[in-house]
Amino acid sequence: MIRKVKPQIRVVGFDDGTFSFSSKANQRKTVLVGVVMKGSQEVVGVLSRWITVDGTDATKAITDAVLESRFKDLRVILLKGITYAGFNVVDVERLHRETGLPVIVVVRKKPNLSAMVDALRKHFSDADERINLLRKSPPLVELIPKKLYVQVTGIDESTAGEIVRVTTKTGLIPEPLRLAHMMASAVMTGESTRE
Repeated sequence: MIRKVKPQIRVVGFDDGTFSFSSKANQRKTVLVGVVMKGSQEVVGVLSRWITVDGTDATKAITDAVLESRFKDLRVILLKGITYAGFNVVDVERLHRETGLPVIVVVRKKPNLSAMVDALRKHFSDADERINLLRKSPPLVELIPKKLYVQVTGIDESTAGEIVRVTTKTGLIPEPLRLAHMMASAVMTGESTRE
């Protein structure tokens, strides 16, 4: 339980690398990077796993990365959305339950759930399972009007908002997520892309 959010709170933020449409056709992998930080100031370490493009292994990969790491003082998991590597949907409740850590999903744009459902039904034989994960994810909460949204599991929304603020250095996205995005894109393309 997080009683008070300290500036040096230990968090890990995950994002995935880019992938091409040809990699989707071949069921290739992309990298998933987790950046461990003290608040927004100090990088403590980096975690990585490979996940399948449009697969179903993102939840397990993140869980394993956290549980198998040497970072036993983590307090929160930050995710940049709940879909990775295309439509590899994270089961946020299961991630929270299996790691014992609160999960905060951070998104810049409000997702269009009906468009996602249509795409899943059109392209996936297991669409119902993936749609169920999307629908059972926590409700979207507007943190900054029309600019930043969160979904929260394991802690209350106000504490989650404070954690997002404490872990953000510049811009709107928490620093661990910003750095994870840069590192993951550099692994896949040879250089980082802008957040």
